[in-house]
Amino acid sequence: MELIESVKNLTQFSFDPRRISHLIVVFCLVFALLKIAKLVAERQKWKYALKAFPGPSPHWLFGHVHEFRQDGTDLDKVIAWGETYPLAFPMWFGPFVSFLNIHHPEYVKTLLASTGDGLLVSHGKKWFRHRRLLTPGFHYDVLKPYVNLMADCTKTMLDKWETYANKDESFELFEHVSLMTLDSIMKCAFSCETNCQIESGTNSYIQAVYELSYLINLRFRTFPYHSDTLFYLSPHGYRFRKASKIAHDHTEEVIRKRKEALKDENELGRIQKKRNLDFLDILLCARDEQQEGLSDEAIRAEVDTFMFEGHDTTASGISWILYCLACHPEHQQRCRQEDLSKIPYTTLCVKESLRLYPPVPGTSRKLTKPMTFFDGRTVPEGCLIGTSVYGIHRNATVWENPHVFDPSRFLPENSAKRSPHAFIPFSAGPRNCIGQNFAMNEMKVAVALTLRRYQLEKDPERIPKKIPRLVLRSLNGIHLKIKRVEIEP
Repeated sequence: MELIESVKNLTQFSFDPRRISHLIVVFCLVFALLKIAKLVAERQKWKYALKAFPGPSPHWLFGHVHEFRQDGTDLDKVIAWGETYPLAFPMWFGPFVSFLNIHHPEYVKTLLASTGDGLLVSHGKKWFRHRRLLTPGFHYDVLKPYVNLMADCTKTMLDKWETYANKDESFELFEHVSLMTLDSIMKCAFSCETNCQIESGTNSYIQAVYELSYLINLRFRTFPYHSDTLFYLSPHGYRFRKASKIAHDHTEEVIRKRKEALKDENELGRIQKKRNLDFLDILLCARDEQQEGLSDEAIRAEVDTFMFEGHDTTASGISWILYCLACHPEHQQRCRQEDLSKIPYTTLCVKESLRLYPPVPGTSRKLTKPMTFFDGRTVPEGCLIGTSVYGIHRNATVWENPHVFDPSRFLPENSAKRSPHAFIPFSAGPRNCIGQNFAMNEMKVAVALTLRRYQLEKDPERIPKKIPRLVLRSLNGIHLKIKRVEIEP
C-alpha cells in the first residue's frame, strides 16, 4: 500500500505543471548564467590578448559602436583614432566582440601574405582549387571583348542622362551607375541580355543587395544580433532571409538557363564559335586534374559573389570617381582631352579616387594561427583582424597631404617610393581580387565616355555623406550637375 502511495505521489510530482514550469525557469537561468560566464571569460581573454595594442577606451556595454553615429562621419572617426594609434588599435562591437583594426602597410603586408577564409568564404585547399579553376575566366583574351559591351552599357546610361543635361539642378547618380554595372556584368560575365537600365520601376536584385548591405551593417553594430538565433527570430532576420532569397533566385535563374543551353554536348562548341566563353561557361565546364568540376553549391556561391562584386563595388568606384572629377574641374578637363585609345591621365585620376574613396572601405579575417607583426607584437589564433582600407589610404605616415586629390601620386616615379601595400583597393597577396582587371577596365571605359559627353559639376547643397555598407555609399546619395560638351574630332 505504501508503495502504491509513493508511486501516486511521484506521478503527481512529475506532472505538476507549476513544478515543471519552475524547473524550466531554473534551467533557463542556469543556461543563461553559463552563457554569460562564457562570454565574460571570452571578453577577458581578448582584452588580455590585445593588451599590447593601446586604443580608444570602449564603453562597457556598447564598446565603440556608440561612437559611430551613421551620419557620414564614421570613417573620419577611424582616421582620427589612427592619428593617435598609427599602426593598429582594438575596436569593440558590443561587450564581447573585438577586432584589431590595422591601417598601416607593414601590418597589412603580414596579414595579406597569409591565407584565411573564402574566395570570400571557403577554406584553404578548397579556395585554391576554386581560384585555379576560375582563373581562365579572367584571361586577357576573355576580358578584351568585354570593353565594347561595357561601352554599350555606359552609352545607354549616358543617353538617359540627357534629360538632366544643361539644367541647373543636380541628380542622384549612384542608382543609375548601379543599373549600368549590373547590365554590364550580366552581358559580359553571363552573356545575358537585360533591360534593367530602361525597364520601369526599381530593379529587385539591386534593391535586395542594398537591403542586405544595410542589414549586415546593422547586425554587426547591434550586439544582441551577433547571436544567430536572436537575429533569425528578429524582424531584421526575416528581412535578411527575404532579401537573400531574391538575390539567390536571381543567380539561380541565370545558372538554370545556361545549364539548359549546355545540355547538348555540341552546344558548347556552337557557343564558342559565336563568342568567347564567358565566366559562367568556364565555371560550369571547369575541371581539375581528376576531371572533377565545381558542385552546384559552389557554382552558385561563386556566381553570387561575382554578381555582387562585379556590379556593386564597381558602381561605388565609378560614382565616387565622377564625384572627385566634378570637384576638380582642372583634372576633369585634362582627362577629357585624352585620346580614348590611350587614357594615362584618366587612369591616374581613377587610382587617386580609389585611394580616397575605396569601394570596399574595410575587410576582416579570422586568424587560423598566431601572427607576429614587423614590430614584434603578436596576436593569437582566432583573433579577428579588421583591415581599414580607407585608413591605410589616408594614413598620414604613408601619404603626404592624404586628404588632397592629387593624381600625380600614381606616376611611376612616385609609386616606386611607396610600399605596394599602401594602395590596396583590390586587396593584395594570394587573395587579391580576381576581377580587378575587369573592374579597372569598366571604370576607365565609363569615366572616359562620360567625360567625352558631359561636363560634371558638384552640387554644393548636397555634399555626399560617406557610409560603409559593405561597399562605400553615401547616406544622401551622390548628386551631380551635368552640361553637354562637344569634343572636337
